[in-house]
Amino acid sequence: MPNGRPVAPPWPHCAHGADPVGDPIGCRGRRVDRHPACLEHLTDTDLSAYLSSLAPGSRLDHRGTLFSERLLGRLLEPLRDSATGRLHMGGVDFGDATFSGTAEFGEATFSGDADFRWAAFPAGADFSGAVFTSTAMFTQATFSQFTGFFKTHFSGSARFERTSFNGTVLFGETLFTGIADFSEASFSGDAKFDRARFSADARFRQGTFSTFASFDSTAFSGAADFGEATFTGCATFGSATCSGPVGFIRAAFADTAYFGDATFAADTRFHLSTFAGSATFGGAVLESASQLGPLVCEDALDLSRARFGSAVTIEVAAARVLCNRTRWDSAAALRVRYATINLSDAVLEYPVSVTARVVPFSTGLRSVPEGRLAERDSGVRMASLQGVDAAHLVLHGVDLSRCILSGTVHLDQLTLEGQCFFATVPTGFVRRGLRVARWTPRRTLIEEHHWRATRGVDHAGWTAAPARQEVLQPVTLAPVYRQLRKSFEDGKHEPGAADFYYGEMEMRRHADDIPWSERSLLTVYWALSGYGLRASRALAWLLGTMAATILVMMLWGLPAGEPQPAAGGRLIGQRGRRRGWRANGAPRSECGAGSIAPLEGRV
Repeated sequence: MPNGRPVAPPWPHCAHGADPVGDPIGCRGRRVDRHPACLEHLTDTDLSAYLSSLAPGSRLDHRGTLFSERLLGRLLEPLRDSATGRLHMGGVDFGDATFSGTAEFGEATFSGDADFRWAAFPAGADFSGAVFTSTAMFTQATFSQFTGFFKTHFSGSARFERTSFNGTVLFGETLFTGIADFSEASFSGDAKFDRARFSADARFRQGTFSTFASFDSTAFSGAADFGEATFTGCATFGSATCSGPVGFIRAAFADTAYFGDATFAADTRFHLSTFAGSATFGGAVLESASQLGPLVCEDALDLSRARFGSAVTIEVAAARVLCNRTRWDSAAALRVRYATINLSDAVLEYPVSVTARVVPFSTGLRSVPEGRLAERDSGVRMASLQGVDAAHLVLHGVDLSRCILSGTVHLDQLTLEGQCFFATVPTGFVRRGLRVARWTPRRTLIEEHHWRATRGVDHAGWTAAPARQEVLQPVTLAPVYRQLRKSFEDGKHEPGAADFYYGEMEMRRHADDIPWSERSLLTVYWALSGYGLRASRALAWLLGTMAATILVMMLWGLPAGEPQPAAGGRLIGQRGRRRGWRANGAPRSECGAGSIAPLEGRV
């Protein structure tokens, strides 16, 4: 409408009701061949004459015409095959036409091109079971009510660019043999493509799905492009089969997105996709996906039971990442922000690394917007490694303070890089009866927290187990500590290994399968030196022993005066006679009482 003036259509139009002042164009309906007016404004005689000239397979051109439901019925009746009862038309051109009533084209056959560009269907339309043998064009058409294309067959291209579907639209079990183009199409009501088959490329680029969008069990044999599409409601692709490449680049999902049990045989791209709700790929098979992401999922990214057939890099910022029973048939690198990850029973046949991404993902010089996640701590937490063969697992900068490690296979071969956190003992002082004590700092397992929290004493500060979670006993936890100790020793992390050795000894000291005598020795070992790891405790005992010894010696062990020399032994002697001299000079002897002549002595 240049300069505010209406423009005449490019076809010979009816011009009924034209007014040089108010409406110089008048009726825009195309004039019926050999008649002065459009189909709507023909006289009854001319209309009857025109309709009598039609037969199954006739070509129609009624661009810009206004059809009431009755008028459309009269037009289509001569085109019905008497043998099959189905409509049969050649090429049709209803471009810019308006169907004020329900447009009933069910089970019709369009032998030539079918042109419905810019057509308006304010009361809805039904093309269910129709067959389009050539190109079908619905570009920029408007469907205001329910629209049915159930089991429709498009042998040629199906063009729905910028088409508006304001009510529910049903494409269930529809066959698209040629290219199906829904670029920039708008679906204000439910859009259902369940069990549809796209033999060539399917294009939904920049499409808008305002409510429910369903592609369950849909088969895409060619490329499927949903780039920059917007899904305001729930979107489901359950059990869909994609034989060609699939792209959801920059797609936005405002609600739940479900890809459960879908099969992606070729490359699959979710580059810069955003999910305000959860994204579920449970049971999906991604045979050739080389990269998944970077994508943002404000709720849970569920990869449980999914299988990755080739080497893949997964980059995701999410609240949770679930990988229960996920299978990687080749190497994989997971670069994650914000998420709590659960790897329970995951199958790792090749090296798999999980890295906590510190800086936001970026494309070029721009960071990927992270929505509500940006308000949270960007650290990555591991929830469980139960059932995982850790021989191929590498964790970098992951928080393991709440991770369930019991039941992990080859835990001693787990590779930890960067700063990986473990749970610690409670801080501060605790009262034990009349005594006040504190726990010496060390790394612990969350399973030990759960066990100590159930004890009647010393439970303060320890984390209780969640509801319905089994609390493991020390006899089960001792081997877990032992394997972690070996893992740290192999990694040349001696301080960490010492903490887990301490934990192992603690579990042995409390284990029920250890004899009482051995536990008593372990208790003494713990009390004296903290299993040889608490030097301050051993030094305290040494100083205490020395002080006690000095005190005892000072109180009872030192004499009051100087000691006198004393000899002890046995004297052996015999009574001897005192010898004198007789007058004549001869010697004489006398026995003196008590006199002893020492003969020999021995001391």
